[in-house]
Amino acid sequence: MTAYSTGKAAEYLGVAVKTLQRWDREGRLRAERTDKGRRMYSRASLDAFMRRTPKVERSPVAYCRVSSAAQKPDLKNQRRVLEDFCVARGVANVEFVEEVGGGLNMQRKRFLSVMDRIEAGQVSHLIIAHKDRLVRFGFSWFERFCVEHGTELLVLNQEQLSPEQEMVQDLMTIVQLFSARLYGLRNYRKKLDEALKSDLR
Repeated sequence: MTAYSTGKAAEYLGVAVKTLQRWDREGRLRAERTDKGRRMYSRASLDAFMRRTPKVERSPVAYCRVSSAAQKPDLKNQRRVLEDFCVARGVANVEFVEEVGGGLNMQRKRFLSVMDRIEAGQVSHLIIAHKDRLVRFGFSWFERFCVEHGTELLVLNQEQLSPEQEMVQDLMTIVQLFSARLYGLRNYRKKLDEALKSDLR
């Protein structure tokens, strides 16, 4: 009987090692255990799993983002530059996802949809113009997330800022975020005061 380690089994199925480990925990594809507790998979069990599991089509996705509606024209520029980049890298049939939202907002609908598809093994490449187009903070975590799920992350602009420049950009982002929240809070208080005054009349 041909036996595969977790790494070889993941390669055979075309999925990430983390995915295979999760399937074992969930009971979707159980591994056999060696005396030392290592996962092993028989060729027969892998073939049987592939026969009963529809093959997931993986496709490349290019994600473009701007922070506000006033910056919408830049979405076209991002897309145009990424289209040229994809052609140069030989990446075809790219789906372009465009979104307006802050880089600190982790609840962006299209961003979450892309992350869900990566986790499901549906994205072969994730292409972005610059790392802060994906997220403002924690990029290294998302980079690892892509690797674990078999998605190649391509970043057009790999220019590294100095620590001082990065700190200034991060502080400006935080100031902008809290300024927007304070502005919203002032509007809320104004409307509340108006409503209270109206009730007292």
